[in-house]
Amino acid sequence: MSESSSLLIDPRRLHGLLTEAGGRFDVVAVTECASTNTELMRRAAAGAPSGTALVADRQTAGRGSRGRSWTSSPDASLTFSVLWTFSGGLARLSGLSLAAGVAVARALARCGAAGVTLKWPNDVLHGEAKLGGILVELGADGETARAVVGVGLNLRLPRGVGETGAAGLPPAALDGIVAALPDRHVLLAALLDELARAFDRFEREGFAGLRDAWQALHAWQDRPVRLLRDGRVEKEGVCAGADADGALLLRTAGGLERCLSGDVSLRPR
Repeated sequence: MSESSSLLIDPRRLHGLLTEAGGRFDVVAVTECASTNTELMRRAAAGAPSGTALVADRQTAGRGSRGRSWTSSPDASLTFSVLWTFSGGLARLSGLSLAAGVAVARALARCGAAGVTLKWPNDVLHGEAKLGGILVELGADGETARAVVGVGLNLRLPRGVGETGAAGLPPAALDGIVAALPDRHVLLAALLDELARAFDRFEREGFAGLRDAWQALHAWQDRPVRLLRDGRVEKEGVCAGADADGALLLRTAGGLERCLSGDVSLRPR
């Protein structure tokens, strides 16, 4: 269904492009909203079902990691959020942003984007530049955990589009990676298909079931890195990837250390 005239995303056309995920998504297209995550969380609280996907042509107050902004425009970006429920409590959702990253990388590969990699815990990279990001927000109703998974991708790089203030990571855009930009419906269908597949495996096995796939896509595996908090170096070491719970593994002078906090920034040393 469509709440407003969307120039670029037609939910009915999109449904026709979904493969095994067809029938599992209720796609809502809006011309503009402040943030797809914020709006979908509001809808979830009002009873929206699992599988609701909200795609906006334009975000006016989109949110990236650690409170940064992510603005978007229909010609230069793709921004959407998906609501999904999982059995068990919130503790079971550790590593979900990494699992979503695997799905995004696989979908981009399906659309011809070679060389896409992932950085812990929620960045999508190409080379040393940031192509997109993932923002996961969680809630719970008894024994059911609820996740709103937001995805933002740069299609082109006009001024003012993308995440601002992400020091140390220049932006990348899909049009610089593929021979021709895929149709937005084809790209979004591939992303939803792969997210549903990843979420199903996560439901069965947790992040452990997707860890090997994430490690294979990890951009900074075995590289010297710094862990920053509020702009200050908290730890230095060699990045050893993620464990079965999605925690960052860092080899330091004190041994192998785990970091679960998403409030830190990872930068090459």
